[in-house]
Amino acid sequence: MTEYSSGDPHRTLELLWGEPTRPSRGPRPALTLAAVARAAIEIADADGLGALSMRAVAERLGFTTMSIYRYVPGKAELLDVMVDTVNAESPVLEHVEGGWRAKMEVCAREEWALFHRHPWVLHLAWHRPVLGPNSVTSYESALAALSGIGLSDKEMVAVFNTLYGYVRGAARTSVDARLAERHTGLSEDEWWSSREQFWQHLADPERFPTMNRLRSSGAFDVVEMDFEFGLARVLDGLEALISKRSLGAEPKDDAR
Repeated sequence: MTEYSSGDPHRTLELLWGEPTRPSRGPRPALTLAAVARAAIEIADADGLGALSMRAVAERLGFTTMSIYRYVPGKAELLDVMVDTVNAESPVLEHVEGGWRAKMEVCAREEWALFHRHPWVLHLAWHRPVLGPNSVTSYESALAALSGIGLSDKEMVAVFNTLYGYVRGAARTSVDARLAERHTGLSEDEWWSSREQFWQHLADPERFPTMNRLRSSGAFDVVEMDFEFGLARVLDGLEALISKRSLGAEPKDDAR
């Protein structure tokens, strides 16, 4: 289930971009917003968003729940801070050698790894991004890597969204497979082996000839989605567009 941010956007931006401030009342604080965010991330990494609450964060840090509210007004704003915190792990592509494709390959692989380190991020809406400093820096870096290669401004955004959408979708499939194994106690191989009856009695070769042929050839033996295969095909398609631009085809800013 996808979660949408419902926090106060102005308060969130203040938290993400403002100078860290000490609570004006009470004893000298022993916490920071960064420490609260890190504790929340550790909970979500280990047990998912369902285990995350202000109380759980407080217990992990050894403070009262009200102490946490002195640093962040609620869970919605906390999630925004968490996302921007993990986005600090995204690469700065200016330091990556090579052209746009080499930079996008690094970007894609690093995001794939980030999603596996923090799978809860996949359950948060990405089309309404967290506009924090780490998130914006990462996005700026990616767009800069696509600048000056013949794409129109709208095509630059569309190219990034196409690549990011593939990585996110592939990561969601991969993470879901791992979570299924954890929750059921069955590996993918074991799960499919337990359904051998389907192939023996239900998958009629005359009705499903292609599937039966692929099974016989071992085509279905790949347990996990081949991320690198899909990444190469996406980049091949984007490269074809960029090559077309380099040959003089005019970009269309109203293209979908």
